[in-house]
Amino acid sequence: MMNNKIEKKLSSRDIKPTAMRILVLQFLMEQEKTVSLHSIEDAFEMADKSTIYRTLKTFEKNKLVHTIDDGTKQLKYALCLESCQCEAIDLHYHFHCSSCQSTYCLTNHNIPKIDLPKNFQMHQANMVIKGLCAECHK
Repeated sequence: MMNNKIEKKLSSRDIKPTAMRILVLQFLMEQEKTVSLHSIEDAFEMADKSTIYRTLKTFEKNKLVHTIDDGTKQLKYALCLESCQCEAIDLHYHFHCSSCQSTYCLTNHNIPKIDLPKNFQMHQANMVIKGLCAECHK
C-alpha cells in the first residue's frame, strides 16, 4: 500500500518510479526535519552514492524536494508540499537549532513577497531563523 502512494507521488511530478527513487522518497517522507546528503547516504550505505545524488537532483528538478542552506556547509533536503511549485509564493522560513543542529521547514510561515528592482528576477530565497528547537529549549 505504501509503495503505491509513493509511486503516485513520483508520477504526479513526472518522475519514473525506480527502486532507488521509491526508497529515497519513502525515507524522506519518514523524516520530521530536513536531512543532509550524508544522512541519506548513511541510510542507504550499500547504494551507489552517485545514484542517490542523481535521485535527489531529479527530485529537486521536478519540484518534489527543495534544498536548504542553513549555514552548516551541508545542503539539506526536505519534501515539498503537495501544492508546491517552488515559486516565490511557496517559499517559507526554515529554523536551524544551534544546539542539536537540526533544521526544520516552517511551511506555515511564508516569506513575504519581495519587490525587486526592475529587470531583476529571483530564482531562490533562503530565510533561516537560528535558535533553540522545542526539544533543546526544555
